[in-house]
Amino acid sequence: MTTHFYTSSSLDGFIATDEHSLDWLLTQDVDQDGPMAYTGFERNIGALAMGSSTYEWVMRHEEGRWGYTQPTWVFTHRELDLPAGADVRLTQDDVRTVHSRMVEAAGGKDLWVVGGGDLAGQFADAGVLDEVWVQYAPVTLGSGAPLLPRRLDLELLEVARNRNFLCGRYRVARDGQA
Repeated sequence: MTTHFYTSSSLDGFIATDEHSLDWLLTQDVDQDGPMAYTGFERNIGALAMGSSTYEWVMRHEEGRWGYTQPTWVFTHRELDLPAGADVRLTQDDVRTVHSRMVEAAGGKDLWVVGGGDLAGQFADAGVLDEVWVQYAPVTLGSGAPLLPRRLDLELLEVARNRNFLCGRYRVARDGQA
């Protein structure tokens, strides 16, 4: 079981605009069945974690429909509307506690920290983030939500080109080993 942060980023290191929008990403040319693409990645995922901004963007973008079948923990300090029939859990708990619950719920499959960068950083700070997958889009935003707003040492494991995207998969270094 591996805990992944799988995301897209602008070339200048932002995962969303200042307004928490991902519209810049949806205009990019990517093969959903290509190298390191979402479709293949998502098949191995048993549970998800996401921040409230990501959750709210997904709900707006999907017009209130929930597209995930996996149990999902949303880290928030606010009450949010939940999609009917979906296994979505609002939490304010520590990431270590939630990670343990995710492992139990995932049934041996991997875990995905969907977003955002600070949440992924909290998983890394807790020592439970194993890999970072970044699909770099050919766009710059100038400002916005940073990819990872802290220092992490990473080891490059895999590189691929998916149409206009440069894709990288990294192992999170522990104990000073890259």
